[in-house]
Amino acid sequence: MHFQSAFLAGFECSCHRFPDGRQLDLLASTGHAQWAESDYAHAVSLGLRTARDGVRWHLVNPAPYAYDWSSVLPMLRAARATGMQVIWDLCHFGWPQWIDIWSSRFPEAFARYAAAVARLIAQESELPTWFCPINEISYWSWAGGDMAHFSPCGTGRGGELKRQLVRAFVQAADAIREIDPGARFLAAEPMIAVHPWQPGDDGPAAAANASQFEAVDMITGRTQPELGGDERYLDIVGVNYYPHNQWLHCGPQLRHDDPRYRPLGELLAEQAQRHGRPILIAETGAEGAARAPWLRYVADQALLARGAGVDVAGICLYPVTDYPGWEDNRYCSTGLLSAPSYTGQRAVYAPLEVELRKQAARFGDGPVGLLDAPRAVALGG
Repeated sequence: MHFQSAFLAGFECSCHRFPDGRQLDLLASTGHAQWAESDYAHAVSLGLRTARDGVRWHLVNPAPYAYDWSSVLPMLRAARATGMQVIWDLCHFGWPQWIDIWSSRFPEAFARYAAAVARLIAQESELPTWFCPINEISYWSWAGGDMAHFSPCGTGRGGELKRQLVRAFVQAADAIREIDPGARFLAAEPMIAVHPWQPGDDGPAAAANASQFEAVDMITGRTQPELGGDERYLDIVGVNYYPHNQWLHCGPQLRHDDPRYRPLGELLAEQAQRHGRPILIAETGAEGAARAPWLRYVADQALLARGAGVDVAGICLYPVTDYPGWEDNRYCSTGLLSAPSYTGQRAVYAPLEVELRKQAARFGDGPVGLLDAPRAVALGG
């Protein structure tokens, strides 16, 4: 087993800035930053003994060469107190305003920060260290470099942003391993399937599908080796996969009961064959009443892939807590755990807990304990 549990708890840690200047901080708005220890303890008691979580670069590194660990130390100590193994995202769409992301100095600044974080974690944790240096380079390059949806709010610069983020990833990995030679790395990227819709769509659909592999190919040095990539920078491929990740080219989303829909197990096998690495489903989840059926589908497909020889390292429930929507702040009932009460208590969404217990047993995680905490009704579903 690659991690302490086959099912992981994913804590949403996006902190990007929208064109109007509004900056998100999901660790704060979900209450996890305040209640990390009780959140970890709750997740562990449900059998989720490994988590994806984040370090907020813009808070930790408010000025060049200056570090403020007040936002990180409570989380590190909460993980140690509860026995939670954490894969740390170091950059989840956000960065300090004092550095220009387009500057040649950006990768160096990120690497310096990553080394400082690695040094702190080495002092605070006895568990093997895992990092996802930069989350979803492909999506960020598209949303922030081509569509101006969020920072850096560029258009027509997606390829440039992708190369810049890969440089930063690679330099950060080198800096981390100077501090912690045993550190291991995850690259978490969206996994998609785009299908032809109209005559003549075959080529564009194929190109869209191929684009999902570009960032990992750059990180491993298979393409654009001038960026510094190498196979040693990748230990596990993380694939982020949701119900909306298949669609018709320039058309609507495909439901997973559509005959054109490619089975998830087939996509996992394709990723494993291409990259030659274990595959972690690094983000997955659905909203409302779809939560438990979606987990059942994902787990079934992951087990089919395992049976075909794919090393599926685990499945991360993401986000594991309900959260406020990025753009409209609406209550998104996507989690196993609800929003916290004023004392930090979170209710469990019972249908998803029951499904998780069943699937954890199938994956060999053993029984997942029931809690005495109150059960939530189907929030929003």
